Amino acid sequence: MKTFAGRTAVVTGAGSGFGHQFALLAHKAGMNVVIADVQQDALDATRSELQTLGAQVLALKTDVARPESVQALADATMARFGAPGLLFNNAGVGGTGGLLWENSPADWEWTLGVNLWGVIHGVRIFTPLMLAAAKDPSFEAHIVNTASMAGLLTPPNMGVYNTTKHAVVALTETLYQDLQLVTSQVSCSVLCPYFVPTGIFKSERNRPVELGAHDQLTASQRIAREMGQKAVNSGKVSAAEVAQISFEAIAANQFYIYSHPKALGNVETRMRAIVDIKNPPDPFAARPEVGAQLRRQLRDR
Repeated sequence: MKTFAGRTAVVTGAGSGFGHQFALLAHKAGMNVVIADVQQDALDATRSELQTLGAQVLALKTDVARPESVQALADATMARFGAPGLLFNNAGVGGTGGLLWENSPADWEWTLGVNLWGVIHGVRIFTPLMLAAAKDPSFEAHIVNTASMAGLLTPPNMGVYNTTKHAVVALTETLYQDLQLVTSQVSCSVLCPYFVPTGIFKSERNRPVELGAHDQLTASQRIAREMGQKAVNSGKVSAAEVAQISFEAIAANQFYIYSHPKALGNVETRMRAIVDIKNPPDPFAARPEVGAQLRRQLRDR
């Protein structure tokens, strides 16, 4: 995508983290900005910040897990600005973590609803709008789906989250191939960040009431949350830096976007085991003391 100025960016999960930074950079690039989030106060804060900066902004409370909510976002975008040139399917939750068999149907429904169905709804609803606009040969557009390095790896004790992010990677790779069949004006990327300080491990605050509060954590779920928060909070790459990397990748039509390229060594090890028909490698090979501690905690509970 060569031109940002004058076009419109749609950002889900814009109330915090990556989404907040995507919205700021979109305005800085001269774009109209449509922001969506399920948390009204966070959405209002981002809108106020953008308006103070002089942005043309539309804000709409959106639950990406609900198709009618994403459709309303698309309808409002079209009515105000027309077809977007940039879509960030970014809203996401950390889920409950823990051993796979200890997650309830509600845990699965919540995490799949936001992390996977949110992306599905965004692609299903917005892509046709972009393709219709691409009848104008000057129109170009790009979709960025936020996955995770957990979409390329299989770290233990966080299987529900891993499942959603692997699905987003596969979905986006297929979207890329499908778009290549029909147009050269609309493309996509998948963002796979590693540990970046964001509010993702505080996402229980937005868990739908009908899915029940998750106050009684199992030992494995408590450990997963503690380890996840510690890892995320220790991250040295900021959400703002990831947003900048992402915009540079979009401009270069780069499909895979990484915050921590050095982590790809672990991906290579996993892929080599697949090709060589070997069992999954030890995820703690580089830090055996962490693996030993986790096994001890889970076996002694």
